Order: sequence, then structure tokens, then C-alpha cells
Amino acid sequence: MSPNRLIYMANQIGTFFRSQGHDKAVPGIAEHIKKFWDPRMKRAIFAHLDAGGAGLDPNVREALTSLKQATAVPAAP
Repeated sequence: MSPNRLIYMANQIGTFFRSQGHDKAVPGIAEHIKKFWDPRMKRAIFAHLDAGGAGLDPNVREALTSLKQATAVPAAP
């Protein structure tokens, strides 16, 4: 799936949650992406985020950042 399509989809999720206010929207966006996006989609949007995240709504960017940190595999000791 193209990065532009993923950006569009993520921003649509952000638009849905926007009316709930920042404090509920950000975790709501993250939870939705966690539950419903397959691993390939998440890897692609995280790669886009790492490359600067152009085009992502600020709440979406924050949600993706928190989701990426929460799902990161810790380094082996």
C-alpha cells in the first residue's frame, strides 16, 4: 500500500477522533491502528513517520509515535 494512501487513512481516523479532544483522540487513534492495521501497514506508516511524517495530522503523528514506542522490541541484554 502506498504511503500516500496510509497517510490518508491515518488522517481519516484522526478526523473521526478529533471531536473527542486531544486527550482522548490520541490514544483512540493509536488503539484503532493497533487493532485494525496489519503489521505491514504499521511498518510502512512507522517508516514514513521516521522519515519526517509529512502530511500527518499532529494528533495522528503523536498517536503513531506513542504506538511505535509501545510496540518497540527491547534490545537483548
